[in-house]
Amino acid sequence: MVTLIGMGSGTPELLTAQGLVALQSADLIIGAKRLLEHLPTGCTENRKALYKPEDILSCLSEFPAANAALLYSGDTGFYSGASKLLPMLRAFGISARVLPGISSVQLLSAAIGRPWKDWKLVSAHGCACDPAAECLTAEGRPVFFLTGGTETPATLCAKLADAGLGDAHAIIGENLGTPQEHLAFGTAQALAANACAPLSVLLIEHTVLPARRAPGFPDDAFIRGEVPMTKQEVRAAALAKLAVRPTDTLWDVGAGTGSVSVELALAAPRGHVYAVECAPDACALIRQNREKFHAYNLSLIEGTAPQVLADLPAPDAVFIGGTKGSMAEVVNAALAKNPNARLCISAIALETLSAAIAALAAHGQTAEVTQLAVSRTRPAGKLHLLMANNPIFLITGERK
Repeated sequence: MVTLIGMGSGTPELLTAQGLVALQSADLIIGAKRLLEHLPTGCTENRKALYKPEDILSCLSEFPAANAALLYSGDTGFYSGASKLLPMLRAFGISARVLPGISSVQLLSAAIGRPWKDWKLVSAHGCACDPAAECLTAEGRPVFFLTGGTETPATLCAKLADAGLGDAHAIIGENLGTPQEHLAFGTAQALAANACAPLSVLLIEHTVLPARRAPGFPDDAFIRGEVPMTKQEVRAAALAKLAVRPTDTLWDVGAGTGSVSVELALAAPRGHVYAVECAPDACALIRQNREKFHAYNLSLIEGTAPQVLADLPAPDAVFIGGTKGSMAEVVNAALAKNPNARLCISAIALETLSAAIAALAAHGQTAEVTQLAVSRTRPAGKLHLLMANNPIFLITGERK
């Protein structure tokens, strides 16, 4: 029989009564060195400092009749190596039982006196983690980060600060459940400078979130100035044409006020948007709208396309709102990065429409052209008159 035991923080005091009985009755104990160093009294000296599933299985094959205990920190059901080992044990016909432990989530919850039932739980232990994306998709809930390896609460706080979330309230819990337990409270910006113990976790609260709604914010929701802006109806249609997905990498070339960039960023909370603009007054507006809508996954790229596009990551989709006469070069740059990128080009002038069709054709794509002719009412005494906006063409490509 093999028993998988969650040891909580790794101290005997937080071991469950079931876990204690199982440990003291085992004739072989396997686990990480740190856990083996803190076993309760009355346990066998037959101990193996192993944690990789392959090594554990090899050890168990050497002692097929052993009553073995396998140790895991925290709880066996919370980002634990137990989840990987259990199916392997069953595949080899080894019967196993699981005795859960006290997780770091429970320990932090108890330490700060708040329930954890509504927290979003995320692992940044030995895996890539985008803390800003996790917070932006948490729908206002606190976000708990299990950390470890190169990712510490401080590095996560630094990433949040870089993404514009430095004012979020943060709590770092170190050595929870041990005599060395320590809690640090502050903003993500402030706690980014903390030196954290190896056994640390992070809770992010009170994150300011962008508005979540269908594409097409009202025009007057944006800070505009004198820079031309893609209108509400056109923005909604463009996002539909681009078929934006939550994890997409997106370009907005000729971003203007950043209205399309903001819509793209909110539609792809786990992705990233690169707003390319060369006019200084437009760049200032993009920054302001980024802050107003809390579009923290939006980066402003100041410069002229296609020159500044070379250093950008490959896009999943590209909106082209202005190229200053370099339509072919911009399309070439986008499709060179990703031949399957979804493109949507907006045009007012017939010459721009012609250039867009030709640029797509050069890559073997058939252009689909949609004309949007939008009229809006304005009051005239007791009457309401329709006033037409300039017709807009949206051009997308489909490979033959």
